[in-house]
Amino acid sequence: MKKLAFIKRSNGNHWVGDGFPVQSIFSYRDIAEEMSPFLLMDYAGPARFEPTEQRRGVGQHPHRGFETVTIVYDGQVSHHDSTNAGGTIGAGEVQWMTAGKGIIHEEYHGDDYAKNGGPFEMIQLWVNLPAKHKLTKPGYQGITKSDIPEVALPDEAGKVRVIAGEYAGKTGPAKTFSAMNVWDVRLNAGTRTVFNLPEGHTTAIFVLKGAVKTGSVHTIRPSELAVMQREGTELVLQAQQDTVLLLLNGEPLNEPVVGHGPFVMNSWEEIDQAINDYNLGRFATA
Repeated sequence: MKKLAFIKRSNGNHWVGDGFPVQSIFSYRDIAEEMSPFLLMDYAGPARFEPTEQRRGVGQHPHRGFETVTIVYDGQVSHHDSTNAGGTIGAGEVQWMTAGKGIIHEEYHGDDYAKNGGPFEMIQLWVNLPAKHKLTKPGYQGITKSDIPEVALPDEAGKVRVIAGEYAGKTGPAKTFSAMNVWDVRLNAGTRTVFNLPEGHTTAIFVLKGAVKTGSVHTIRPSELAVMQREGTELVLQAQQDTVLLLLNGEPLNEPVVGHGPFVMNSWEEIDQAINDYNLGRFATA
């Protein structure tokens, strides 16, 4: 059975642009080794925005060396990038962008959401790329609700939506560069669920709503990330309340992580090259 290693709480609150009031839950600057291949998590919300004609969000900015994964729980997010890819997603949907060798993108509230306002809640993950894929071709995956398989848990304990990886014979739509599971999990109060996960892989759960125990002692509450030890294959969760959580599981890359702003590479020389390439206009274009 996997045991709790530690509980990680927010590094503090800040705004990303004028559309995303986020808590920084973790980054490669604090628990890079423990969370590999996941680099960063920003949790936006729960919040509420009033109707507006203003374009709220964050304007054009570059990335290199990793992927951004935006999971919307409430509200609407629009994306457009320098490869001319993009789209708008709503509740229950995902944008999975591969920055690779270099991309410039922007993210805003969707037009319909801005017009009507309402609740807003989302997570953005940064997922590291293995060294051999750091300079891969940029790409974009717009994943709708109908794309994501949903699996009922045994004994009416809840359900799993498989964004990436595999659960109970269902494979998530996200194409990844290393082995990982990203699951949107809903647990019913008073139930006990056992997930079987690969030995030696990183495993963490982030609670958005409710409360869940990972053993007989530790209760994980909203905005808390429970990072598990890598030993063992069984993750036991006991839902104290109706709970919404994100389960992250992946094979550690065991490679150096060097980051500077929007670039995450394996050495400072590669960071210098990224800055130089961006300044010289060498990032991806349509």
